[in-house]
Amino acid sequence: MMGAIVLLHRWLGIAFCLLFAMWFASGIVMHFVSFPSLTEAERIAGLAPVDRARVAVAVAGAVSASGVTDATRVRLVERSDGPVAIVSGRSRMRAVRATDGQDASVRSPEVALAIARDHARQRGLDAAHAAVVAHADHDQWSVPNGFDRHRPLFRVALGDAAGTEVYVSSLTGEVVLDTTRSERGWNLVGSVLHWIYPTVLRSHWQLWDRVVWTLSLLALIAAVLGAVLGIVRVKMQGSRLSSPFRGWHALHHIIGLVATVFVLTWIFSGWLSMDHGRLFSRGQLTTAEAGVVYAAPDWRTALPLDQNPISPEAREVEWFAFGGNLYRRERRGVDKQIVVRPDGAESPDLGAQEVASVATRLASGCGLPSVVADHDDYPAQSTVPGTPVYRSRCGDAWLDVDGAEGSVLQRLDGSRRAYRWFYTALHTLDFPVLMAHPRLRDVVVVGLCVLGLLFSVTGIVIGWRRLRSTFAA
Repeated sequence: MMGAIVLLHRWLGIAFCLLFAMWFASGIVMHFVSFPSLTEAERIAGLAPVDRARVAVAVAGAVSASGVTDATRVRLVERSDGPVAIVSGRSRMRAVRATDGQDASVRSPEVALAIARDHARQRGLDAAHAAVVAHADHDQWSVPNGFDRHRPLFRVALGDAAGTEVYVSSLTGEVVLDTTRSERGWNLVGSVLHWIYPTVLRSHWQLWDRVVWTLSLLALIAAVLGAVLGIVRVKMQGSRLSSPFRGWHALHHIIGLVATVFVLTWIFSGWLSMDHGRLFSRGQLTTAEAGVVYAAPDWRTALPLDQNPISPEAREVEWFAFGGNLYRRERRGVDKQIVVRPDGAESPDLGAQEVASVATRLASGCGLPSVVADHDDYPAQSTVPGTPVYRSRCGDAWLDVDGAEGSVLQRLDGSRRAYRWFYTALHTLDFPVLMAHPRLRDVVVVGLCVLGLLFSVTGIVIGWRRLRSTFAA
């Protein structure tokens, strides 16, 4: 039995030692540099105030023109070619011109370039030398599934000092992503390596999911076998523990013993990052629950803008369904908005009673929602800074609702709450005590990853020597 464990660990270790080293090294980079994205603050900053005078199509008319039969949200934004209504449902999304209800998708590179330039100017970015450089479904930075509705994407290089590139949706004409030269460079040695994210693989989600899940599982098996051997091979010399090995093998043994708990929990939690519903729930509403929360409203109840005018400061106007009722909100800045209720009353966000009235229709025994604290064990943040997230506990299921827009940010049943600790906490060390001391967390994360990297390097040396001796013979 022990011979089989030795043999399996040896060859799995040889196969995965470089992967282990890559994971630990890239993990350090990822801790400080996240994958490129367009933040909500950047998105809002890039929007121009809506030209109310040019809006001629009523909300119900925009929904009808879009053909989206299960529409739950309509957003009114200003583009370089005029105001556009973006109609979203669970099945699809479509953009129509707010001037005449015609299709507002973007097919022309010239239109995409004008949109990108306007976005850049609103954010104070230099776009004097902007140019469309690609029109494609995928590239290295647009592979996440969230962009599927927007493909193909126009990639526009601004030509500024930072090497900024923005991506324009061909479906809605919105800027949905931006990257800088620095972000791209660091992510090539960070997220792309860590997630095994080359475009050719990641653009096929199911294949990527199976490949990385399998590799992570085999790496976990190698680590577990190594931990077993490391503990079994420990010798006692008087009152001291010692290793029977010498040289690189001894270093590998000793560092492995010191780092065993971290290596095992980190590789295990990394494998769980690819769970995607295999062992744990996915934190999503059931079909029945989504039918209650996002029940389609009567869009005819939305008042025309001439009867209920919007602010000249509004950069985005959104009508959204929550529990079958229709609300309107105006985004006037990154952290400034107004929500208009069905009765015409205004406030900065939804209230606890409104969330409670919807939650009680999902399940019995739902208590009055509470506001999720900043350092809650199960954190959730609103899309609008400073806006409360309400947590409604309905038996085993907890629903976190964004008070800014009525969307359910996460559904936490017992399985999902366990996943938060087994994956997120173990892999990113976002334990509340460390999150309260970010500098200390930085030191702990980097220190443990360096320890894991050193351990991996000893494995690489041992593996290389084994291969040389095996094939030389």
